[in-house]
Amino acid sequence: MPRVKRLSQEEQMEARRAIQEKARQGRLVWPEALAEMRLALGFTQAEFAKTFRLTPRQVSDYEIGKTSPTVETVNRLSKAFGLCVGIVPRAKAG
Repeated sequence: MPRVKRLSQEEQMEARRAIQEKARQGRLVWPEALAEMRLALGFTQAEFAKTFRLTPRQVSDYEIGKTSPTVETVNRLSKAFGLCVGIVPRAKAG
């Protein structure tokens, strides 16, 4: 199993703030967001899966965009970062 660098508490807080800021700006895009959240916690896919009651395969498939989680699952994962699913208007192009 590949190792993931464990972040200090300060680094974790900064990573969470960065994720929240991306969400505020409408730049937090699934599936990249899931990988960012997992790495901010310093978890491997297997550790993340166990913590959030998923399988490692689900985490992998979500991160590469092969499958999409339910809204319930996204809310459960996002809660750890102070986020929730919502409907947000798209920014107008140009």
